[in-house]
Amino acid sequence: MSKYTYSVWRRKTSTAQIRLFEGAGKNKINDKLISDYIKRKDLFDVLLNPLKLTWNKDNFYFEVKVSGSGESAQIQAIAFWISKALVEVNVSNKAILREAWLLTRDARKVERKKPGKKKARKSPTWSKR
Repeated sequence: MSKYTYSVWRRKTSTAQIRLFEGAGKNKINDKLISDYIKRKDLFDVLLNPLKLTWNKDNFYFEVKVSGSGESAQIQAIAFWISKALVEVNVSNKAILREAWLLTRDARKVERKKPGKKKARKSPTWSKR
């Protein structure tokens, strides 16, 4: 195996364990090609955006183990980590990725349900009598 960068990142309740390899190869998510794993076309742009912006699409490939949450949150967790790894490889990528907001972690999560409420904030119907 060639040299790689390894890390774990999260988005909502998804967890992604990622290996970013230098060189040419096949991008895989959970041992499937990304074209087989991702069903929505708009998520391909989100996933490969860090590599496209830094002109590294042909220079790196990745293998990911991801679980939890939905497809969108999983792809966002992967894209965030790819951005971080590209900065580790070459510091000059930081300005490009920072300008595109790809180095800012989205910390939003689902709010918990409170007692006496139907959901996190939705209250039961109020009746006067």
